Amino acid sequence: MSHPQLTGRRTRSVDLSAASTALWLAATVFLAVLALYFVGVDQGAVSLFGSDSHVHEFVHDARHLLGFPCH
Repeated sequence: MSHPQLTGRRTRSVDLSAASTALWLAATVFLAVLALYFVGVDQGAVSLFGSDSHVHEFVHDARHLLGFPCH
């Protein structure tokens, strides 16, 4: 087996500074908390979205998995 010669290609480096890492971590935590709030806020009987229960039914199994009471 022969090894192909590298023709001087370089990969782009990734910026892993502390500020960049903190920004990505903060954005990820914010989106995770927002998703958790969205899953937990709609109780079904007391819906924030009116009398429509589509949101509740869409996240029903996730609510049980996370330990939220449903009914």
